[in-house]
Order: sequence, then C-alpha cells, then structure tokens
Amino acid sequence: MFFIWAVVIGLAGCSPSGRQNPKVDRSQLPQGTYGYDLAFLEAHRIGVIELRDEATGASVAVCPALQGRVMTSSAGGDNGISFGWINYKLIESGKVSPQFNPYGGEERFWLGPEGGPFSIYFEKGKEQVFENWVVPPVLDTESYEVKESASRSVLFTKNTTLQNASGTEFQVGIERKVSMLSRDTLPTLFGVPFPASLEVVAYQTDNRISNRGEAAWTQTGGLLSVWLLCMFNPSPATTVFIPYRAAGEGVVVNDDYFGKVPSNRLIAENGTIFFRIDGKFRSKIGLPPQRAQALCGSYDSEQKVLTLLWCSLPAEPKPYVNSKWGDQDNPFAGDVINSYNDGPVADGSVMGPFYEIETSSPGAELQPGESLTHTQRVVHLHGDEAELAPIVRELFNLNLSEIAAKFQ
Repeated sequence: MFFIWAVVIGLAGCSPSGRQNPKVDRSQLPQGTYGYDLAFLEAHRIGVIELRDEATGASVAVCPALQGRVMTSSAGGDNGISFGWINYKLIESGKVSPQFNPYGGEERFWLGPEGGPFSIYFEKGKEQVFENWVVPPVLDTESYEVKESASRSVLFTKNTTLQNASGTEFQVGIERKVSMLSRDTLPTLFGVPFPASLEVVAYQTDNRISNRGEAAWTQTGGLLSVWLLCMFNPSPATTVFIPYRAAGEGVVVNDDYFGKVPSNRLIAENGTIFFRIDGKFRSKIGLPPQRAQALCGSYDSEQKVLTLLWCSLPAEPKPYVNSKWGDQDNPFAGDVINSYNDGPVADGSVMGPFYEIETSSPGAELQPGESLTHTQRVVHLHGDEAELAPIVRELFNLNLSEIAAKFQ
C-alpha cells in the first residue's frame, strides 16, 4: 500500500494534527545523506514539514519559515542522497543580511522581474548594481502560513505589498502547495514506465499569485511573474540538458548573463542544449518562450542520478518579464527556463557551489481578483544507468551515455 505521512521537526514539537513525532537518530549519518540534512536543520531550529512514503523511503522536506521552500528530498530515506543544496555555513553563522540570505533549498518561490524598469529588487531611482540589489523579505526571510496540511501535501499562504522600480504598487496574494507524487502516477504524467528497481522521489508545486488590489496589473505599469529556483549539488560529472524548439524564431539560448559562456561549457545542437555543471565557472543561460519546452533535466553520471523537471507553459504566446539588470530594449522579452552554474566571483569567493534549474510563468496580466498559477514537477531517479537510459531515450530522444560524455 502506498502511504505518505507528514511530520514537523525542528521548532515545532509535533505534527499539524498534534501527533508526536517519532524519534529518529540521524546524528551518525554522513554529510550528503538526507538524514544528515534533517538533523542539521533540526539542530539549528529550522522547522520542517516532512512528507514521506514509508514503503519506499521517498521523502520531501518543506520549510514554512522559508516561504514553504523544499529544502531537500531523498529517494532512499534517511540514508539516501540529499538532493537539495543547503548553505551550511550561512545557517551555522546565525547571521541575517538585510540584502539577501542564500539559505539554499532545492525549490524556492520567488517573483520576477529581477531587473529593468519593473524590477521588484531595486528601488525607484537606484542604479541597478549589486550594492542596491535587495531581495524582498517576503521572498527571503518571512515565514508563510500553513493553511492546510494533509498526509501528502501542504498548502502555504501569504499576503504582501510590493513596489517596482517604476513606482507601481502590487497587493499580492500568494498560495503555494507542495504535493508528493506517487511513483504510480509518474508513467501517466510523463508517458514512460519507471522501473521498480529505481529509487524515485517526485513532487509537484502549484504556485498562485492573485491581484488583491483595486487596479489592474498591466504592461504599462509592469507585471509580476512566478519564478521557481531549484538549487542542487554540482559535480564534474553533471550535465544539464534542455530541449529547444528548433523551428522557433530568434536566439536559441541567451548566454550572456555573466559574460558569454565558452563553447567547452555550452553546446546547442540537434534540438538540445547541453550545459556543463561543475560549480567552478559562474555562468547562466536562458531559453526564451519561442524556444522553450516543458521538460528538461540533468544527469550526474558519477552518482547515477537523473533529475527531471517539468513546468506548465501557456497554450498561447504570452509576455515573459525580463530580469536583466539596468536598461532594457524590451521589458517583456524574458526567458522561460534558466540554468545557473555557480563558481568564483571577482574576489575568488564562491557562494556555494551549487547549480540551478529555474522556470518562470508568463507575466501576470490580472484584473482585481484574478489569479495566475504556475506548476512545476521535480523527479529524482537513482539507479543503474541501464535502467535510466530508456527513460531518457523515450522522453528526450537522447543517449544517456552521450550526455554523460558530452564535457568529459
């Protein structure tokens, strides 16, 4: 029988239903395991709602105090690989920055745009340089209310007011639901079988923003978008692969976020973009809406971990907010899917390292009372390459061993 239960650890001493949590000794587990990360979060008083399938060990750890973000997940219980990147040093320090606190987490909720005339990360009249960049507290340090908590999901809510760099004010209602997906549903959702021999963890987040004000949200005053960022652990054996629409018009991939990405790190060929992920070279790429498709992934050939990421796309062309800092030719020529590889900045320091796969909704052109929802699914599969290869072949028409060797 498929059974998932939710518990709260850390700041809360019992589950939402009042049930006492079972005591699990995770203190001796090595770093890199899911159990280690849960013990670390508990030791630093970061409360977590845990969704777990007791039959398989698949687990998802969600943090209400950090905007309902998925901190990490595992396909193999406490001893399994911890898939999310967590910033141990920052959490251990106990410091809180008024600018940005990169705590980590394998899927977090943000809003766009980051830069340009309608940015919500820069004040009106301020030059868009790093010193003036501030992440709104509602996306960084503020907790979200647990509205509902069931055995397989948790729903968070938050109301906030934001002002963009052009002075437009937004009254925003936020709903974020994190749901663990049964592996039995995955063949239907993805259209391919998932062998029983593979370790699997899968979850879906439904992220809704609503116009709670009295004025419409229009392109004239600027739009908001749902922006989901997944932070994972990099390795020299990891490659991100993103299919693109070969028949689309315009640029295939934007690769100049932090300077042009060299050819030994980025390849676009035969309908797929391959991006080298080693945490040693700071770089970012993005796919515009005329090129983007709903499904992409990454593969770590050393640990034999295949990650699939799916996001909802609009049926008709929609404007996407442009997050480029400073002056823009078109504030609504943004990207749908992004990937980031961390690495040293000018002074040699490194935030992580980590890597990201990000997805965005269209800009939310909403009348008062209207809403926009952006949905994302994350699936981690761990097992023999021979079992993973058919999934990649069926979903992407790619050879997994060729992906693994692309930058070796």
